[in-house]
Amino acid sequence: MSTLLSPNLSSSTFLLTGFPGLELYYSWIAIPFSSIYAIVLLGNCIILHVIRTEPSLHQPMFYFLAMLAFTDLCMGLSTIHTVLGILWGFSHDIGLNACIAQTYFIHGLSCTESGVLLAMSFDRFIAICNPLRYTTILTNTRVIQSGLFILLRSALSILPVIIRLKFFHYCHHHVLSHSFCLHQDLLRLACSDIRFNSFYALALVICTLLLDSLLILLSYILILHTVLAIASHEERLKSFQTCISHICAVLVFYIPIIGLTMVHRFGKHLSPLVHVLMGNIYILFPPLMNPIIYSIKTKQIRIRMQRIFFFKRD
Repeated sequence: MSTLLSPNLSSSTFLLTGFPGLELYYSWIAIPFSSIYAIVLLGNCIILHVIRTEPSLHQPMFYFLAMLAFTDLCMGLSTIHTVLGILWGFSHDIGLNACIAQTYFIHGLSCTESGVLLAMSFDRFIAICNPLRYTTILTNTRVIQSGLFILLRSALSILPVIIRLKFFHYCHHHVLSHSFCLHQDLLRLACSDIRFNSFYALALVICTLLLDSLLILLSYILILHTVLAIASHEERLKSFQTCISHICAVLVFYIPIIGLTMVHRFGKHLSPLVHVLMGNIYILFPPLMNPIIYSIKTKQIRIRMQRIFFFKRD
């Protein structure tokens, strides 16, 4: 029996989907994708380097930005080998264990990024609504505790459904919908009872991504109320400008997730190419855009990066 059809877990192999109908152009498609991954890795590494080496950036706001950059860096690293492997012709399949591990990292990192964005919104809320207590509320210890809580929430909350993936029987054609492994894609191929995974995954999305987004929205409603109460137009503008980068990062993260969810839920009649494109946007758009957003919109980051690239000295 073909390996792709075998329900034997020890020999299960999944076929990754590249860009259906564009196989002849993979060598050309590989060039922009390789460039995107290079920007993702280089951009986020530079953000981390700038924050680590610049003493003036050793503040809660930039510590959270470092967490965001590290999360984006890991997201890029978790998918680069399968996406570019297909485009460069190195590999078109993935073993069960590697697929489950990739699923764990992709969904875990998405949950982590959502938590970091929530922490960043709380940072902006305290800075604008209660600036006199900012340094006493957001101490280095509390920033570290927040980071550990976000990491543990992401790492532990998805373990029950990830572990169960190992013991499922996959008797359908082992063809994935994307160039990487997602939880919902593996459920589609399983012949075992998947009700626990389905309900738990839905509850997890509600308790993490949905709850985080609602709390972020609430924080900005309170921020907007505070900013509008400021008498000076210049002060209102200055206060709101400190939030622009974070608002862009929130939109860059949540819009692709909503788009991918809508495509999976209501777009079964759409071309497989649309599913693949939305999946790649979900994976690559936030890690690509966040360094660009913060290097343009955050003055301290922008000045420091100009010194790096143009060898400017103080």
